[in-house]
Amino acid sequence: MAGFFRRRWKGETPLDRLFWRDMLLVGTVLNMASSALALILLGLKLPLWLVLAVHFLPVPYNIFLTIAVWRTAEKTSGAKGGLKAQLMLLGSALWLIATAVA
Repeated sequence: MAGFFRRRWKGETPLDRLFWRDMLLVGTVLNMASSALALILLGLKLPLWLVLAVHFLPVPYNIFLTIAVWRTAEKTSGAKGGLKAQLMLLGSALWLIATAVA
């Protein structure tokens, strides 16, 4: 498990995989699952602190993924990769904002 985080932090994971699979697909599914569970807990009238804790549980992971995308995108250079990396930087920032607000 530590290797998973280490490779992403060091920028050793391909940017496409990191952005599309890890962040947009897996990260979004985790966020939706935690939100759904939080709604269920709210419906069961459990304490609000517990509902909020479950809802915001993926936030550190979301921040980690966003920073990993930024760090990996910085390593991408050249005309081909430059624009794509910049768009992924923008996309990751918008995704982080969307997941924090939703």
